[in-house]
Amino acid sequence: MANRLNKIQVKTDLNTNIRYYKNIEYPPIPEDITDIYIISKSTDRLDLLVFDYYKNSQLWWIIGKANPDKIKRDSFFINPGLQIRIPSLSRVNTIYEEFRILNK
Repeated sequence: MANRLNKIQVKTDLNTNIRYYKNIEYPPIPEDITDIYIISKSTDRLDLLVFDYYKNSQLWWIIGKANPDKIKRDSFFINPGLQIRIPSLSRVNTIYEEFRILNK
C-alpha cells in the first residue's frame, strides 16, 4: 500500500536547518442529493471503504471530512452502527481538484 503521507511537502529553514511539513488543507464537503449513506460495521475502515467505493485507498480523507462529527481525525477506524455519508463517485474529481488547489 502506498504511504498516505507521501505527497506532503517537506521544507527546510536554511538559517536553522530545521525541517518542517507543510500543513495539509481539506475542502469542505457539503451534503449532496447524490451522496450514499451506509451503516458502519465493526470491520469498516476509511481506507477500505474508499477503495470499495472509489477504487483508491488514498482518498480516505474524503469520507473522513464528510463525517467530521462521527470519524476521528487520527484514525482509519470507524465505530460500528454509525450512519456514514459517502460522497458519490461523480463528485470525487471535483472534491479532489479543490484539495489540489488548496495544497499547491
